[in-house]
Amino acid sequence: MFEVSTVGDRGLRIQFGETISPDTNQQVRIFCMLLEKERITGVVEWLPTYTAISIFYDPYVISYDILKQRVLGMKDKIYHTDLPAAEVIHIPVCYGGEMGPDLLTVAEQNGLDERDVISIHSNKDYLIYMIGFTPGFPYLGGMSDEIATPRLSEPRPAITPGSVGIADQQTGIYSMETPGGWQLIGRTPLKLYDPTSASPILLQAGNYIRFFPVSMEEYKTIEQNVQNGSFTPHTETLQEK
Repeated sequence: MFEVSTVGDRGLRIQFGETISPDTNQQVRIFCMLLEKERITGVVEWLPTYTAISIFYDPYVISYDILKQRVLGMKDKIYHTDLPAAEVIHIPVCYGGEMGPDLLTVAEQNGLDERDVISIHSNKDYLIYMIGFTPGFPYLGGMSDEIATPRLSEPRPAITPGSVGIADQQTGIYSMETPGGWQLIGRTPLKLYDPTSASPILLQAGNYIRFFPVSMEEYKTIEQNVQNGSFTPHTETLQEK
């Protein structure tokens, strides 16, 4: 699929598919890379999602019709462009207790004990489909249905940054303090969003996350090292499966 439509009076949307899948997401990411290379005059920004890209432009510099033709002319390049190798970022998580107050709920909802939930959650590489909702918040794919759990019936007014949660078939990490209704199972001491950093967003779409459990003592040590700038998460190149 490659369908082009309008978005308001200064936007263009490219639809690559209707369902969430790694293949569709790969096309989205490749096209974003092509947009970065092309640098079309008049294009202000583009926003990738699970299955589409919205491109916003200055109509006083480039018209919709001309931009559409430029976009259509780039279509075939998708199939002749390779993405760089994906990386796996290892994310430490302290599960349960005050860090994960809903871990028991997730376990009971699925007929498991808390150790089972931790094992299932941390025994997976999660594709980062996109970053959104708040700066640095990763939309992840690949969570096991064995630990899928509905959202809270009443959202919490404030979630601590770094909280790891589950909502239905998804898992994610809160990048900043916001209200939220996800079931909280743990917390990472890493900063997913740091506006004072030269690279304020820790994660990138197209890479993978691998969670690993740490104790409260290990959590506090990593947290201190993060604060003084001496901690760098372990990263490795994804091995083709």
